[in-house]
Amino acid sequence: MLTAEFWVAVAFVMFIGVLVYFGVHKMILDALDERSARIKAELDEARRLKEEAQALLAEYQRKKDDAELEAAGILAGAKAEAERLAAEAKAKSEEFLARRTKLAEFKITQAETQALADVRNAAAEAAVAAAERILTDTVKGKLADDLIGKGIAEVKSKLN
Repeated sequence: MLTAEFWVAVAFVMFIGVLVYFGVHKMILDALDERSARIKAELDEARRLKEEAQALLAEYQRKKDDAELEAAGILAGAKAEAERLAAEAKAKSEEFLARRTKLAEFKITQAETQALADVRNAAAEAAVAAAERILTDTVKGKLADDLIGKGIAEVKSKLN
């Protein structure tokens, strides 16, 4: 007769019929389609974000490369400037040394000239004193005084 399995099968068929009558299969399909669309939208958004991140990464990599090039240029410029300043300082110190040497040589020459003039003056004064002594010892009187004064004046004017 009618067994329990039969009634389970009839109940199952009726349950499926009720589900079909109320359109549950369409709601399930719609829910699955909606979920599929949402997953697809999320995947599209994730792909778009990944592309943006890659573009940003490429841009920052380019900026990093530009900054490294600029830093290398600045470093090369600073090195060239330092070398130029060192060469300029060396040239200035050599010029200063040459100027000081020339000044010292000029002062030495001037001192030699002054010493030579002092020696000549001392020799002239000694010659005048010796001549005066000799003339005073040999010539006497007013004539001697006139001759001595005139001779001394002449010797002084010629030696100076």
